[in-house]
Amino acid sequence: MIEISGLIKRFGPTVVLNGIDLSIRPGERIVVIGPSGTGKSTLLRCINFLDRADAGRIRIGDLAVDASRATRAQILAVRRRTAFVFQNYALFANRTARGNITEALVTVQGLPKTEAVARADAILRDIGLIDKADAYPAALSGGQQQRIGIGRALALNADLILFDEPTSALDPEWVGEVLDLMRRIAERRQTMLIVTHEMQFAREIADRVIFMEGGRIIEQGTPGEVFDSPRDPRTQEFLRRVR
Repeated sequence: MIEISGLIKRFGPTVVLNGIDLSIRPGERIVVIGPSGTGKSTLLRCINFLDRADAGRIRIGDLAVDASRATRAQILAVRRRTAFVFQNYALFANRTARGNITEALVTVQGLPKTEAVARADAILRDIGLIDKADAYPAALSGGQQQRIGIGRALALNADLILFDEPTSALDPEWVGEVLDLMRRIAERRQTMLIVTHEMQFAREIADRVIFMEGGRIIEQGTPGEVFDSPRDPRTQEFLRRVR
C-alpha cells in the first residue's frame, strides 16, 4: 500500500498542494485530471522528491518518510521504489536508447553493467525497440523517445510508476503508440499514477479517477462515477469544457 498524507507544497506565497491525502492499492491504476496549474504534476514530483514538499508524509510499503525532512538516504530509498515518466522524455542526449535504460540501473540500483544491459535489452524487446538499442535520442521520433522513457521506468521494477502527461509533448501521430504501450503495462496490474488530458484513455485504463483543482482533490471515483455522474460543480464544469 502507498499512502500520501497531508502533502503541502508552496512556491513562495502560492500554495500548490493544499493537504493531499491519497491511498494507492497495489496494482491500482489512478488517473489524475483537472485544469492546468492545479498541482497535478507537482503532486507527482513531490512523491518522487523531484520537488520537496513543505509538509506531509509518504509511505511506500514499510518505508515511511517525512516529506519535508527526508534525508538523502530516505529520498534515494523512495526513488528506488518509484519511477518517473516525464512529459518531455528527459532522455540523456549523449546516451543510446540502451544507455538511457541502463543508467539508473547502474547508478541508482547498483546493478552490475552486464546485468543492467541484459535487463535493458529485455525491456527494449518488450517495447518493440530492440532495433533502436544503439540509436541516440536525436535519431528517434518523439513516440520512440517516450517509449524509451517508459522502458526506463519499467526496468526499475518500481512499486509505483508516475506518468506526468506522457503524451503532451508528442505530435498527434505518435500519441497512439505511447497510449498503447501504457495500456499493455496497465494490463499487467502495474501500480500507476497518471496525470493526463487524454479523457478517453483515462476512462479506459483507470480503476479510479481523481479530479484536482486548487491544489486539492475535489472528487474521486470510478471512471463511470466521475465522467458520467460527477457530483461536484467544478468537476462538472471542467468535463463540459474538455468535451
